[in-house]
Amino acid sequence: MVDRLTGRLVAAGRNLAGIGQDELAKAAGVSIEKVRLTEAAGSAWLSEEASLAFMRALESFGAIFIPDSDEMGAGVRLKFTRDDVKQIGRLESEGGPPLPDDVP
Repeated sequence: MVDRLTGRLVAAGRNLAGIGQDELAKAAGVSIEKVRLTEAAGSAWLSEEASLAFMRALESFGAIFIPDSDEMGAGVRLKFTRDDVKQIGRLESEGGPPLPDDVP
């Protein structure tokens, strides 16, 4: 897991998820100006608090953060498309009794 983010990782995650700065700001609980300043910061490391807020928000839109390793730097990829996230949210809010996921 990535401990801290940079503005570039935030911008990359937002673009991969296909969301606007306003949507990210709302999901992270920050102002849109904070999102703009964060993305403009480029490769500067964010505070742990800001990193956590942006990570949680972007992960809710399907982003996955890849930790820094000996072979490569930190990165971000998309686990789900934006439509997948909407569909999952819709299905989870339908209610009803949970059933086993095993298919014969």
